[in-house]
Amino acid sequence: MLNIVNYYEQLVVDRLWKMAESGELPEGGGLREDVACLALNRLTPCYVRNPIDKGIHVDDSQYQKMTANVEAAIAEAVKQVLDRPRSDREAS
Repeated sequence: MLNIVNYYEQLVVDRLWKMAESGELPEGGGLREDVACLALNRLTPCYVRNPIDKGIHVDDSQYQKMTANVEAAIAEAVKQVLDRPRSDREAS
């Protein structure tokens, strides 16, 4: 197996943890995982060998754009998940 990761995964996970800690994101029912999957599917993958490598080569402006993209993708994903809770999706 190759040792590569999608850099956006860590950005999404970090933001979701911060949202959960601050109470911005309800917990339970797999909500965080559902939001993460939907958000990541909205973002263009950015594969790197090591997240530290990417951090070294990204300037502040690029990083701000990436985090803005993460914020927007998460906001849309949260709306989608809350509009159709897992219990509704599983019944379909």
